[in-house]
Amino acid sequence: MTPPVPAAPRDDLVSTVNVRPVPSFEQEHLLSTVTSFLGKTITIIGIEVRKMRHDPSDLVMRAVQPALWLLIFGEVLSRVRAIPTGGKPYLDFMAPGILAQSVLFIAIFSGIAIIWERDLGIIHKFLASPTPRVVLVLGKALSAGVRGLSQAVIVYVLALLLGVQVNWNPLALLGVMVIVLLGGACFSTFSLIIACLVRTRERFMGIGQVLTMPLFFASNAIYPIAIMPAWLQAIAHANPLSYEVDALRSLMLANNTNFAGLIPDFIVMFCITTVLVLIGARLYPRLAQ
Repeated sequence: MTPPVPAAPRDDLVSTVNVRPVPSFEQEHLLSTVTSFLGKTITIIGIEVRKMRHDPSDLVMRAVQPALWLLIFGEVLSRVRAIPTGGKPYLDFMAPGILAQSVLFIAIFSGIAIIWERDLGIIHKFLASPTPRVVLVLGKALSAGVRGLSQAVIVYVLALLLGVQVNWNPLALLGVMVIVLLGGACFSTFSLIIACLVRTRERFMGIGQVLTMPLFFASNAIYPIAIMPAWLQAIAHANPLSYEVDALRSLMLANNTNFAGLIPDFIVMFCITTVLVLIGARLYPRLAQ
């Protein structure tokens, strides 16, 4: 009796088996690394945001500054009509600049908390953990951006009360949130770098007060760059705040059709923030010395 001949494999079964590629070790390792990086960054953000929950009075105090600028400075200059705003009411032109200014003032002084953490020994605990330095810096930077979102809510409410024509498109609101996070992260990391270099609260506060107003006035927050003298225009074009204000002005105001510079604004802010985070991660261990 002859043994049965085994059937030839079917092409459809072979193709079905080969449809599912087995993930390589490199892909699994990359996915695990990215997931771990994001998870640790969110943890650092959560730690920083919980501090804000324990002291909500700080949010109330932060609301005073944009209110004063919009209600007093903005209302006065809107009657002068001496600043070219491209056909927009001056309050409409100014509101995005005041939002950027509020985020700047929150972020630029966030470095003082780093010095406090060093004095309390918290920095040493962070550095003793296996958490990458980039995660520590990025988490703290983005937490300043989260604080800036509270300022966005305040400025939007004030703008609504003052009759500013705001763009309520969900995509525009999402874009405002992203640029506020980037702006807060950018200037917060800049603040951290200063804290790593000066390492004392007194010197940090002095440098912070010296830097905030030049950054604000050497930007397009309350007047267009075109009316500045040539030397100040060069400084304004190198100022990250100018790109933040330009992006906010494109996204925040209604009936705005000038979106040509929106992508470059995001790219510039993202690149500057990335470079500052890398520099901050390199300098962060100096705080423990």
